[in-house]
Amino acid sequence: MIALDLPRERKLALGEKPLIMGILNLTSDSFFPQSRIPDMTLLVERAKKMIEEGADILDVGAESTRPGADPVPLEEEIGRLIPALKALRDALPEAVISVDTYKSTVGEAALEVGADIINDISGLSFDANMANMVASFGVPIIIMHIKGTPKDMQKDPRYDDVIREIKDFLKEKMELAVEHGIRRDQIILDPGLGFGKTDEHNLLILKHIQEFRSLERPILIGHSRKGTIYKVLRRKGPEEALYGTLAISAYCALNNIEILRVHDVLENRHIVDMISAIQRV
Repeated sequence: MIALDLPRERKLALGEKPLIMGILNLTSDSFFPQSRIPDMTLLVERAKKMIEEGADILDVGAESTRPGADPVPLEEEIGRLIPALKALRDALPEAVISVDTYKSTVGEAALEVGADIINDISGLSFDANMANMVASFGVPIIIMHIKGTPKDMQKDPRYDDVIREIKDFLKEKMELAVEHGIRRDQIILDPGLGFGKTDEHNLLILKHIQEFRSLERPILIGHSRKGTIYKVLRRKGPEEALYGTLAISAYCALNNIEILRVHDVLENRHIVDMISAIQRV
């Protein structure tokens, strides 16, 4: 087991079984409509429910990065995010909160009001100051692979060798982070399912997930209700992708993935805990 250092002298242990990261969307256009949270009262209620259901981390985002999404202006993202974080921290003072942003100014504002982790879907690619900012706070960072931008990433993404190219990207960005003062043991890696990948690419990433172990950092998988699932299962949309999500969660648990980012905390908690119980016998 390893542990990440969080603000206020707290620790986040990884490795015994996958941690569950619950998704809290402050946007009106996230790809899964049921995940959208329109007001602060509902936000706090949903966050409390996620904690009760077994969430280890709450991941809060104020900009949709679904395929085709337009960027949100800086001021608008901060205006959505900061009041939400203050409300969450007041209601849940010990909760582990990550912030889903690729903007250093947004990340800095979030950390100043109590966020614990930066979740950068660009993998330090979109904002040249992000690495310095994270290093200055000493917090953990999630570095995700993306090909393109949310606006164009699903327009015919191509790779010569998808696993090798994602590994090379993550290794390069990890070294960049370290060069800017981020401790290597504070880095989590995410291969970025659905971010500039076809359905086949996503399935190949999962099939070969153990190849990312050579990077020697914890792995996060964000697969919840994504398009690959409902396309493979021939379902209508994300509303019908829960069981496929749980299948991937079980697969990831059997492969000792450290963090699962999901919409449905209780169902995924049960999957992880049951597999862990069997493994411990």
